[in-house]
Amino acid sequence: MNENNESYQYCVESCLRICADSTAEDLQPIAQVVHALLGIPVTIRSKNYRGVRMERGIVLEDNYTGPVLEEVLQTNTVIRRVPSEGTYKGKSVVVVPIRAHGGDAIAAIGVVDLVAALDIISMFKEYPGIINEVEEARNRIK
Repeated sequence: MNENNESYQYCVESCLRICADSTAEDLQPIAQVVHALLGIPVTIRSKNYRGVRMERGIVLEDNYTGPVLEEVLQTNTVIRRVPSEGTYKGKSVVVVPIRAHGGDAIAAIGVVDLVAALDIISMFKEYPGIINEVEEARNRIK
């Protein structure tokens, strides 16, 4: 830091901060990072403003909310569920609260739940006969 506090000023301007009033524009860099890291659909919103929905490297909505995001903000708990409504209806999702230092939920972020998909694979491993039956049925169709 120089005597004019220039490096400090740069740091403050380039910091990402999340609060209950974060806008979709504020939250978009976080959605982009999580999406790039995991490569799966990501949604995020703050307590007081709708947020972002990303898929395939693209922000598809910048005024997004969903029923599970809203429930997580109300209950301040992690929720794994297959929603019966909304954009991800019928797909397993996991949504977690982003909490302030005091523990209050100030935002929520969610992804399509890959763990649920992996559980299906482990079930097939426990019951290898199912895989054989599916293969036999597929061969009969051909």
